[in-house]
Amino acid sequence: MPVRVTLDALIVRKGLKARDLAATVGLSETQLSLFRSGKIKGIRFRTLARLCAALECRPGDLLDYDLDPADLSAPDEPE
Repeated sequence: MPVRVTLDALIVRKGLKARDLAATVGLSETQLSLFRSGKIKGIRFRTLARLCAALECRPGDLLDYDLDPADLSAPDEPE
């Protein structure tokens, strides 16, 4: 998938523990782990906002995108 979660790098840069971040944001460690691994299909904007507030960052610091030309040619499919 061309959208990648880059949260791990930010956690390391900030010198935080994922367990502490999960508690601060109000997520379970499992939920945060699933987001960190990219194994979820979506995230609520409210959760994204809480992560950004806790990490003092912007959403673009948590996600990245690698251009995939196939994304432009395929019709949108419901997920």
